[in-house]
This record gives sequence, structure tokens and C-alpha cells, in this order.
Amino acid sequence: MNLIVIAVVLLTVIGLLAGILLSYASKIFEVKEDQLFIDLRAELPGANCGGCGFAGCDDYAHALSDGTGTTPCNKCAVGGPKVAAKLASILGTDAGSAERQVSFVACNGTNENAKKLYDYNGISSCKAAKTLFGGRKLCPYGCIGLGDCEAVCDFDAIHVCDGVAVVNRDKCTACGKCVKACPNGLISLKPEHSLVIVQCSNKDMGKAAMAVCKTSCIACRMCERTCQHDAVHVTDNLAYIDPAKCVGCGECAEKCPKHAIVNLGLKAKKAQEKATA
Repeated sequence: MNLIVIAVVLLTVIGLLAGILLSYASKIFEVKEDQLFIDLRAELPGANCGGCGFAGCDDYAHALSDGTGTTPCNKCAVGGPKVAAKLASILGTDAGSAERQVSFVACNGTNENAKKLYDYNGISSCKAAKTLFGGRKLCPYGCIGLGDCEAVCDFDAIHVCDGVAVVNRDKCTACGKCVKACPNGLISLKPEHSLVIVQCSNKDMGKAAMAVCKTSCIACRMCERTCQHDAVHVTDNLAYIDPAKCVGCGECAEKCPKHAIVNLGLKAKKAQEKATA
């Protein structure tokens, strides 16, 4: 019995000594966080979405506080201009241009507009469907509609509705995950003020484009001729709008015979009027 007691006492003493030594060593070798990093990190939202181009908020805060001054303050897509201003204030620098951006899906291939190629009952993944069968709609450029973008969004900002992905601009943080997830490259980030947009990605000639979707751009150049600000041009059978030149008048959207160009501002206004009627 005495041997057992002695063993227990020895183990207890050894444990206490080891604890004391570890506690002392932790204080000796403690790496203190830079106060500048702590202050900057406190202003970041903690979404860790990677939209800034860094591994997460901690990584971005470390880059901002490294003393080189080479990392811009306006890289946080989730925080936007407000966070950029706070970071700039802490660093004593300029916040730079930090206009909020939102994701946009360049397709209006709804179940009604786009013709179906076949009924797909496989893995619910756009990438899988595209790899195995090339998609499930006749338009090879359009939204496959199986929700890869929806699955990666951490902010509930994008959902597949009526066969095509739709972005909730109020919830979108421009983290860019949906952009990377889309196998057809239909999703891009645009400045929030860009309300007149081409909602099509079909680059086929007019007749071929019309054969697969009711709202395909047919490269008729009506938008190009209508625009008084040189903001719309047709390249590779598809209209493109330069957000730097577009004034948001919406005339090109009104003249587009296939409704491939949409005025999101007018669309939102009509939806609001309908909701309040």
C-alpha cells in the first residue's frame, strides 16, 4: 500500500512541477499580438470569405499592419466602404475607392425562356452535369440551374428560381464564391450602381441564339445604335455595357427586341409598386 501512496505522491509532484514549468515557459516565450493588428482585426466583420484575396480576416489584418503600407484598406467586400474608412482611420491613410459591388448572373434562361435539352436526374451539381452531359438546356452558355452557386454562398444571397440563379443584391457581399463556383462563368462582380445590364451570355449568331432561348441576345446592334454615351458595343455576337460610361438611362433596355438587356432599377421599382398595390 505504501508503494502505491508513494507513486501517487510522486506523480502529483511531477505533474505540479511540469505545470509550473510550462506556465513559466509560456510567459517567457509568449508572442504578443501587435496592438495595431488587434485594432484592425476588431473592425473586420469576421466572415473569412476570402473576398479580399487573403486567407481570412486575420490574414488581411496582418497584411494591413505589416508596416509596408502596400495593402489597400478597401479590400473587404463584406464590410464595404464603412469598414474601409475605419481601417484607413486607424492606419492614418486614404481609404481609396470602395464602391460596393454585387454579383450578377448574365443569364435569363428561366424554364419558360430557355429550351430544355433533357430531364436531368443525376447529381445535383452544375459542374457534374456540365462534365457528364454538357448541361441540361439547349443553350450551352446558360445557367444550368442546379445551384452550385447557391451551395457556396454563406450569406443566403443567391438562389435558383425558375431554373436560373438570381442574386439578392441587398444580401450580396461580393465575396466572389459564386463567381468561382459557376462552371459556365456566368456570374461576375459589378459596381452596385450598374443597374442596366446584359442578362445573356450566348455568343452564337442570331438565328442559332433564338433557337435555344427567347431572351438571347441576337447581336442586332439596336442597343449600340440607341446608346448616346458610347457605353454599349456588340462583340462576338453579344452586347457588352461599359459601367464606366453607362449613365443608367435604360434606353438600350427599352429598345432591345429580345429583352436581353434589363434595367434592374426599373424592375425593382415595378416590383415595389406591385407589392404595395
